[in-house]
Amino acid sequence: MSATQSLKEKHVAVLAFPFGSHDLTILGLACKLARAAPNVQFSFFTIPKSNHSKFSTFKFNVPNNIRTYDVEDGVSVNHVFSGNPVERLDLFLKATPGNFQKGLDVAVMETGRKVNCFVTDMFLTFAADMAEDMKATWIPLCVSIPHNLSAHVYTDLIRRLFSHVGGDKNGGQHQTLELIPGLSPMHVKDLSDELLPRHSNETFFSDTLCKIGCILPRSTAIVMNFCQELYPTPLFDDLKSMFPALLNVGFLTQELPPSPLPPSDSDTTGCLSWLDKQSSKSVVYISFGTAAAPPGEELEALAEAIEESDIPFIWSLNNDHKHHLPNGFLQRTNKRGKLVPWAPQAMVLGHASAGVFVTHCGANSVFESIANGVPMVCRPMFGDHWMIGRVVEEIWGVGVKVEGLVFTKSGVLESLKLVLGHEQGRQMRERIKALRELVLKAVAPSGSASQDFKTLVETILNS
Repeated sequence: MSATQSLKEKHVAVLAFPFGSHDLTILGLACKLARAAPNVQFSFFTIPKSNHSKFSTFKFNVPNNIRTYDVEDGVSVNHVFSGNPVERLDLFLKATPGNFQKGLDVAVMETGRKVNCFVTDMFLTFAADMAEDMKATWIPLCVSIPHNLSAHVYTDLIRRLFSHVGGDKNGGQHQTLELIPGLSPMHVKDLSDELLPRHSNETFFSDTLCKIGCILPRSTAIVMNFCQELYPTPLFDDLKSMFPALLNVGFLTQELPPSPLPPSDSDTTGCLSWLDKQSSKSVVYISFGTAAAPPGEELEALAEAIEESDIPFIWSLNNDHKHHLPNGFLQRTNKRGKLVPWAPQAMVLGHASAGVFVTHCGANSVFESIANGVPMVCRPMFGDHWMIGRVVEEIWGVGVKVEGLVFTKSGVLESLKLVLGHEQGRQMRERIKALRELVLKAVAPSGSASQDFKTLVETILNS
């Protein structure tokens, strides 16, 4: 059998975790891999809502060697949600691995190729067994920062050391994680409830995540949505000692280096045309991603601060939350502001007018801000946001968390003034420019991210 024939029998199953921007990130990786290995068949699995969003609503362009398949979301027809934000995740995870197995059976039948390799979100821990049963390799993807990966690896230790802390916000929550290499700046309060449950009722989701550290050693390689140059040395050395095939392939939702912006009139949201009329580095861009939203009273306080600041703004706000805005806000600010239900985030951040990004500290939002050199005002909300927010403010020095970690009118005004007007803001812009240069160096042809991606492709081809 020739090498080309062998490649034409390769079949990679890509399994997404369809919440937040996890599915978008692994789809970005799948597309990049499919272009690098055009003779390999890739099958992409996620829930129908996610596939519809990517391929029908946003017309996501994928290479011809990727096929998409729907898997069940675990929600019964008559299910009534309780309002618990983790409930949908729990239902999905309880449906695994059976829902994915059904999709895999269809993909194997349609392609005529057995699966040689699984590329999956790190949260889908069942994939280790599935790959083993099918005599395939397993390559998990970590969407978040490596500090968060380390916390997952050391979950057992963290729970033994700090399980007594509970909800003690004024005491033990301020202890640092100095016993874990590279995590000394982190506080116990930066850990998500899934990593360190503060309440007795653990969720299926938290039970799944606590297994990550035990299961990852069974992987062939681990892919990081990150660049080696951005690690603290102790953290990199520790993770690399445990996982020699730790591959930092760069940011997966952001083209690197960023492409020139398209003609402004091609942007159907109107954001680019509006930005063209603003001064350089003058605009506040506000967005909380696809899964996060501050409480209504905080949205109201944020709007009041934006209105009083007189700073031009673009606000990506889901229509479901518009009723929290103060009465008359849109009319009073329409000459210097633009409110849209969705914005082309990487393009907005890449525009010369973007001056500061008000963000929830989702990993991809922060990475896109770095890639485009825009400092941040941070309001973490859940999950890994707290850890990322501390890295942004205290380790990288490219943003500031809002006072008290909640939006108040005075706190937002102070943060915007600091980033856009103070010497401290100028220093943030210099530091984020330096980080951007490190990232661009990493993705150059001979850079670390390019080399790690090449290793990843070779690992898949040899699977």
